Amino acid sequence: MLTNPITDLIPAIVQDYYTGRVLMLAYVNQESYNIMQKTGQTCFYSRSRQKLWHKGATSGNIQKIKHIALDCDNDTLLIQVEQIGNACHTGSQSCFGEEAAPFHAIQDEYAVIQDRHQYPKQGSYTNYLLDKGVDKICKKIGEEAAETIIAAKNANKTELTAEIADLTYHLLVLMQTQGLTPKEILQEVKNRK
Repeated sequence: MLTNPITDLIPAIVQDYYTGRVLMLAYVNQESYNIMQKTGQTCFYSRSRQKLWHKGATSGNIQKIKHIALDCDNDTLLIQVEQIGNACHTGSQSCFGEEAAPFHAIQDEYAVIQDRHQYPKQGSYTNYLLDKGVDKICKKIGEEAAETIIAAKNANKTELTAEIADLTYHLLVLMQTQGLTPKEILQEVKNRK
């Protein structure tokens, strides 16, 4: 909650709450800020249209507000959101392009696993695991965990990196079978602070 009323338009940096990725820049006035406080979703003032703009009202790509903060000079907002759909009107996740963030790579891998579940592809290792079920997936997780431990004990950073990536992939496959998403895991990590 702002302690001082907004007397003019101020810039608002919109950031993905889970990944830290900058999604967009928009402008806020007192009226749009009040609407955000009331609805829990982003609302901006469009300078080009000269009116309020509820993000996602027509596209469905809404932003659920998780946290709002003012910068040290009290002239810029940081709005951390759960982005539903894409932030950019071009269809991109971010208005600043498709730069690869570390979490973005995990989200992309998870999206491929979900795609294989919905649209099986012959010869796909992911489909092989999904077809075999939880017992096979858990067995692979056990194997990859053991290989990760061995690589760590051998102090081989290259091998350890590869084994952790393998373990992460198999955990993502398990998550998909259990209806869990990477965002839910990150939220649980945040809750443990």
